[in-house]
This record gives sequence, structure tokens and C-alpha cells, in this order.
Amino acid sequence: MKVLTTSTDPGYARPAAPSRLDARLLRYLQDPRDLPFAYLILKITATMLPLAAMLFVPALRGPWWWATFGLFFFFSNARFKGPFGLMLHCTCHRMLFKKKYGWLNHYIPWVLGPLFGQTPESYFVHHMGMHHPENNMPDDESSTMRYQRDSVLGFLRYLGDFLVLGVARLAGYFTHRNKTTLRFRLLRGEAIYLAGTLLLAFVNLPATLVVFVLPFVLSRVIMMIGNWAQHAFIDADTPDNCYTNSVTCINTSYNHKCWNDGYHISHHLKPALHWTDHPAHFQHNLGQYIENKAIVFDGIHFLHIFFYLMGRRYDLLARHFVLLDGAPRDEASVMALLLSRTRRIELPVLVPQLA
Repeated sequence: MKVLTTSTDPGYARPAAPSRLDARLLRYLQDPRDLPFAYLILKITATMLPLAAMLFVPALRGPWWWATFGLFFFFSNARFKGPFGLMLHCTCHRMLFKKKYGWLNHYIPWVLGPLFGQTPESYFVHHMGMHHPENNMPDDESSTMRYQRDSVLGFLRYLGDFLVLGVARLAGYFTHRNKTTLRFRLLRGEAIYLAGTLLLAFVNLPATLVVFVLPFVLSRVIMMIGNWAQHAFIDADTPDNCYTNSVTCINTSYNHKCWNDGYHISHHLKPALHWTDHPAHFQHNLGQYIENKAIVFDGIHFLHIFFYLMGRRYDLLARHFVLLDGAPRDEASVMALLLSRTRRIELPVLVPQLA
């Protein structure tokens, strides 16, 4: 167990002397605190777009093709996957570019997103149109409640269900909720991605597998791992309480790389809260975390949580559990609390079913 310490997670520090490029980019941004997103967009555009195009060049063969593939795979998965995915997340909640440059807001989901396996607009409609409104409750098609959340088999069922039926069920959810515009955006993005991938497969199958198919599979697996870990510990008595159906991870390098994504409780409490404000919000509302018996971990992030759960290593989870109120607790009681929050929960589905 850990006692709560001073946060090392990133906040906003106004640059003392903005560079000329800073000043130019800030003209387009709604919020100056999002300047790192602009630089990330430039880096991805300058690296991954040319590499993806090169993989489709017929003259590029043999070792040169494999070297280009290696670079693309490195940038796609080791370097930019996490930062891009959470930039996509943040910009779904808060528009990045000013209204007069609104067309630029399509660049992330429609141009860069497919390089990371993100079908255009699917993430937005799932996250904003369904996940947040339903808050991991039974009508949330990606809810973790009905699964045993420290079970490998439980996760595989969850993942398989999402991969096979996720789009159909999400479209059905929008139909039931009469959110026809969101349904259209979902199906349009999925159809265009599928059609484009099939067309390019006839042009260059190996390049298509590398640039579009492999990232697509990896992105959906990783998104489900993340959602599983973020909503792994749920109090069955208050499953709709954001303090007790989500977790928060503090003082981890992941928060520096992925825009404070570890603060998942405060994100569900205030979805539009800017990513730089989460550490301060956590500190200012610590009393609510204590009162609601929220689960907070120090020094680990969601991948740690996922693999510790799959190995049922509650001892390792307890080692990073934060004693928010400072009261001493033995390891056995912390492990018992964590174990009680991963049990399968069955609640009635509230969306009316089709006859």
C-alpha cells in the first residue's frame, strides 16, 4: 500500500517564450494547452504518412520493404499509438481547432486515424454517443459488469463479443435510442474503411495488411484491454457511481505520455475537463474520493492492472493501492476489497428489445 504523495503528473505550464512555430500553431487552436497535440499531429504526418505510402510503391521490395515496414510498425505501435489514441480521445471531448478552421478537426479521425486502425468517427460515436451516457451500466454495449473481471476466459469472451458483434450492437443501440445521425456516422466510417481496405488489398496485399489490417486488429484489442482495466473494479451496490465503477492511476509515466489518461474517475465525473486539469481536480476533490471509497493506484497504469488481474496478482495491485485517508490497512483487507469489486454483476438491461 502507498500513502498519497505529491502528484508528479503533468499540469499546464505556460511557456515563457513561445517559439515562432508555437505562435503560428496557436492561431489555429481553441485552447493553448493543446499545443502538444499540434506537434504530435505534425510528427505523425511527417513520419507515418510517407512510410505508409512507400509500402505501396511497387518498386520497393526485399530488404528495403521490410525496413520500411519495421519503421512503420515502430512508429505505429511503440512510438505514437498511445499518444495518438488518447489525443483522439481528448479531441472527441474538446474540439481541437477553432471554428473558423473547423475542417481541420476531420484530419485526426479521417486521415491519421486509419493508420492506427481507427475507422473514421467510430471511436467518437461509440465513446460520446454511448459509453459516456451509459457510464458502463448494462445498456453500455462495452460494459464490463457482466463479466468476471479477473478471468482470462471472461476477457476473451468480452473481446470476442466486441470484435464480432460490436458494430452491429452499437448500431442497434443507436436505433433504439433514435440517434440516427450517430448510427449513420458509425456505419459510414466502417463501410468506407472496409471498402478502402478491400480495394487496396487488390493493389498491394502485404502493404494493406501492414498499414490497415494489423493496426485495426491491434487497436480494437488494446481499446478493450483499456476499457476492461478502467472499469474492472465496480461496487455492485453502486455500479452507476463514477467513484466506484472506475479507477484512477496517479504518478505514472503513462500520464505524461498519454495526456493524464490515468484519471478515469474524474474523466467520467467531468468528461469535458481538460487533460491538464485532472491532477488538480483529484487533489481538490480528495474528500469525495475518500467518502466514496474510490480505488486509486500509484505508479502503475491500465496495462499493469490488466495483466495483474489476468494473473490474479492481487498482491501486486495491493502494493500500489493508495491509502487515501492515510489510515493504515493490512494487505489482506485491501486484497479482499479489490477481489470483491471484480465479481460479475448482473443487472437488467434497460434498452427495450426488438420484437
